Amino acid sequence: MKIESRNPSDLRSLDIRYKIIYIKTGIKLSWPFLSYRVPTSQTMSDEEHHFESKADAGASKTYPQQAGTIRKNGYIVIKNRPCKVVEVSTSKTGKHGHAKCHFVAIDIFTAKKLEDIVPSSHNCDVPHVNRTDYQLIDISEDGFVSLLTENGSTKDDLRLPSDDSLLSQIKDGFAEGKDLVVSVMSAMGEEQICALKDIGPK
Repeated sequence: MKIESRNPSDLRSLDIRYKIIYIKTGIKLSWPFLSYRVPTSQTMSDEEHHFESKADAGASKTYPQQAGTIRKNGYIVIKNRPCKVVEVSTSKTGKHGHAKCHFVAIDIFTAKKLEDIVPSSHNCDVPHVNRTDYQLIDISEDGFVSLLTENGSTKDDLRLPSDDSLLSQIKDGFAEGKDLVVSVMSAMGEEQICALKDIGPK
């Protein structure tokens, strides 16, 4: 819409109205020519909802649990590592102190001993730990294993375990031609063979 008036007072009035429109809607208009209509129905509310939720980006690797409820043989995250609790004790510090839990745990993948002290009323991170059984099909020269999954496909991204005793059992049983089933433990994005089941000769 072209503005016909060139009266200074009219132009000042229009200028003020344009500024008010800009303040309310965030749409900057130029004068003395108004080239488009102000979209009054499309206000900032249309822009306020243009966001992407990340809540469903993926399942969490851990969940919170109150320190005072974690027991021996349970799991806990210490120094960003998934651990199994081997010892837990509760103590108080002073007359007005809060009860504290002292955890001694073993990294489920490296077997390294880790410790932590947490107020019993505070939450700790607990890892989601899963165990899955697979039939052993083959062992490659570079130390990788080939496992048969439930749907008939193969899983070839795991190495032989670092534990010497378990490693020997797997290698010896495979060399003898036995049918072997291995248990794979997974937690916090890591996987490792943790046990062996001998189901007899082939």
